[in-house]
Formats: sequence, structure tokens, C-alpha cells
Amino acid sequence: MVNLMRKIYVLTFVTMDGVMQGPGGPEEDTSGGFHHGGWTVGYFDDFVAQEMGKEMGHKFDLLLGRRTYDIFASYWPHVNEPGADLINNATKYVATHRPLTTDWKKTVRLEGDVVEAIRKLKKESGPEIQVHGSGTLIQTLLKHDLVDEFWLKIFPVTIGSGRKLFADETRYAGFSLVETSASPSGVIIAKYKPAGEVKSGSFARPT
Repeated sequence: MVNLMRKIYVLTFVTMDGVMQGPGGPEEDTSGGFHHGGWTVGYFDDFVAQEMGKEMGHKFDLLLGRRTYDIFASYWPHVNEPGADLINNATKYVATHRPLTTDWKKTVRLEGDVVEAIRKLKKESGPEIQVHGSGTLIQTLLKHDLVDEFWLKIFPVTIGSGRKLFADETRYAGFSLVETSASPSGVIIAKYKPAGEVKSGSFARPT
């Protein structure tokens, strides 16, 4: 779908303790000494696959951090599997200060100030923009209130270490639940959108 104001959706696999690093395999992302990669594989049932098919079964563009882009560029152009055409045909906007040495088609390096470049993207007409992986980039998007919805897959595991979806400096903010469901293997599908300030208070009895 083409929108006059493009929306940014963050599609993230996350553990119950908030880790998003290395979901797809042991060698996917070992930065920082991470050695628990592949934690989604044993729980990725048909229900989760169908949900991913719905979320990615239409035209979209991608906004990626450099590490995730390099992982994707080493894999998706070389496979023929469900979803590959959509990813390969999407425009890939990459937030990086380093040159891109790749021939993966429809790749665009964001120039100058990344936040301003993303704001400009949102104001353009075009398909929705999906963020996959890209943990560091997500922190920037959160800081500047650039995420329209989080499309989370919460897996029934805890890891204890690794890059987290919501880092320590995440801003104080409230969210509302848009949609939720659960897979037979225990994966919670939850979509949230920003909802202003936190509705804080106290349960203490007035004195």
C-alpha cells in the first residue's frame, strides 16, 4: 500500500528478557561475545510463519542498520525461498557512516544526518518502511519518536545477555496494544503503537 505519510514498523523477534540479538542462528551475530544465537528456531512454528507472511506479504521498503544490512546482503540475494523476492525488490535504506561495497540492487545509503534523512523518508510517498534487526538503529528511532508501531514476536526463552530491544537509555513512554495472539509453541504476537506519556500513579492509600 502506498501512503502519503510513510509509517515505520519495527518487526522484531525478542526473548522474554528483551534480547533481540542473533535470533536466526549461532553465527548470525556474535558481536560482543554473544554465543546464544538461534534461539527462535525451536519455536518458529507454522503460526509464526503465517504471521510473518501476512506482515511481509505486500510491498514494503526496508530501513536497516549496517550490521543487519551486511547479514541480509550476504544471504537474501542468493536464495530462492518464500519472501526472498519481496526483500530483494524492496528499496533498502541503510544507516551507516561507512561506504557500501555491495551490488545488492535497490540499496540506498542514507546521507548526512541519519535522523533528518529518516524524517524526510517518512514525509515522502511510498510503501510502508519495515525495520528488521538493526538494534542500534532502533535506539535512535526510539529516541526521536520515529517508530509508528512495534510488531513483536516474543519467544518463550530467556538468555540473560545480548543486545536488547529496549536499551537502558530508552525514553519514558507509554504504548497501546493494537493486536495480539499466541502460537502453539508459546510465541506471543503483539503489536504496539506509541500512546504518549506513561500513565503512572500510586496504589498506596491516601493518608
